[in-house]
Amino acid sequence: MDISLQQVGYSYGRNTPFEKRALQGVDGTIKTGSYTAIIGHTGSGKSTLLMHLNGLLKPSEGIVQIGDTQITAGTKAKELKAVRRHVGIVFQFPEHQLFEETVEKDIMFGPMNFGVSKEESRKRAHELIELLGLPPDTAQKSPFDLSGGQMRRVAIAGVLAFKPSVLVLDEPTAGLDPRGRKEIMELFSRLHAEENLTTVLVTHSMEDAARYADNIIVMHNGHSVMAGTPQNIFGDEETLASFGLGVPRSVKLQRVVEKMIGRPLPVLALTEEDLATALARAASEEGDANA
Repeated sequence: MDISLQQVGYSYGRNTPFEKRALQGVDGTIKTGSYTAIIGHTGSGKSTLLMHLNGLLKPSEGIVQIGDTQITAGTKAKELKAVRRHVGIVFQFPEHQLFEETVEKDIMFGPMNFGVSKEESRKRAHELIELLGLPPDTAQKSPFDLSGGQMRRVAIAGVLAFKPSVLVLDEPTAGLDPRGRKEIMELFSRLHAEENLTTVLVTHSMEDAARYADNIIVMHNGHSVMAGTPQNIFGDEETLASFGLGVPRSVKLQRVVEKMIGRPLPVLALTEEDLATALARAASEEGDANA
């Protein structure tokens, strides 16, 4: 389902002495089936925006349109249940949300809360245990007896168990080592493709935004200030810098190489693999020219 934001604003502590403006006039569109990254420095409004995507927060003004449901300041809580069934959020450190005595029960909790039968919920739990690469005997273990990486996978399974069509990820690799980070991001990339998900990634990592997303929204001081493809966004280094953001490491290295060879490479290298391919092509073209 498409998600659109129309002049969305939000204030914490509204109409109190502690009121703080977090979002102002945010516009944006997240298309069905897309992989969208939301980037911005700390305090830019990324996480506040994320909580509007399934009605955890309602806009102080403006409209959040999620499929056929329109969310405004006056939307009642009972009207949001359908939205929350279709939009699942994986928060930072999702393992902190585990609470049941077994992994199976923890994964079953979400779908059963939405009216799915116990038998179907158990079936989904075991399918997800396999899908997420956990050992079969994990089902009857306490989630608190697992490793940190396994606990995170169980928490992710709990979100996937009610079969959301939109998956929202809030810094999902926080606290993981480089290997764990790569495994989790590749897992989400695979799920995005295999489950036909609409994926929204909130991240500080320019590398992850460049590698996985096909659309990027840039937040700055509560405003949506840029939107476009990774090529467009990371190709505009000057504007990004004005918002306190950099480019992926591969792009930085590309600029160094371009200075060394005295000419630009034909494409923007969003990943190390892209850069290696571009360098190989440039070397081949130079060799042909000198032949």
